[in-house]
Amino acid sequence: MLGAMSTPTPAFPQLETPRLLLRPTRLEDFEAWAAFLDDEVATQFIGRQPRSLAWRTLMCMAGAWSLTGVAMFSVLEKSSGKWVGRLGPWHPEGWPDHEIGWGIAREHWGKGYASEGAAAAMDYAFDVLGWERAIHCIDPANLASIGVAKRLGSKLLGRVQMPPPYDQATIDAWGQTREEWRARKVREPLPGTAV
Repeated sequence: MLGAMSTPTPAFPQLETPRLLLRPTRLEDFEAWAAFLDDEVATQFIGRQPRSLAWRTLMCMAGAWSLTGVAMFSVLEKSSGKWVGRLGPWHPEGWPDHEIGWGIAREHWGKGYASEGAAAAMDYAFDVLGWERAIHCIDPANLASIGVAKRLGSKLLGRVQMPPPYDQATIDAWGQTREEWRARKVREPLPGTAV
């Protein structure tokens, strides 16, 4: 499986959108990261984590950046510098495909940050990483994430089998190919952006 993982990119990338800065996870993100993962509402579909486990997942994400050059970005609000969530490319061992995923802290819901950041991550995955397809693994009851997937132009691809410990969860894959992403003539404007 290691040969199928993405090729590391030179230097750690940093992406910008009109309102967001996306950069690799840093130790300074931990307090906001841990608060996000301890919020039972925000983590309803990804699993709540106590502080000690949140530490491990932060280290896992940072380690993925170091070892493979690919992992979810920490998302910062440019106007305030606040950590607002994590999103981006993700493909751990046993995952059904290359994923662009997102998780935004509850106090930043409704601002369009997931859509805005995920669009930048899609561009990055297709243009820099060379992915042929990107999926979003979404619980069918997670209507907010389904809305983000639809705003990105992704379509329902069907049920997928997740690796343990998520193998008992009912998860649908939404997604699209690089060609579908690039062929969209008119994209729905994302908050803070112009067409």
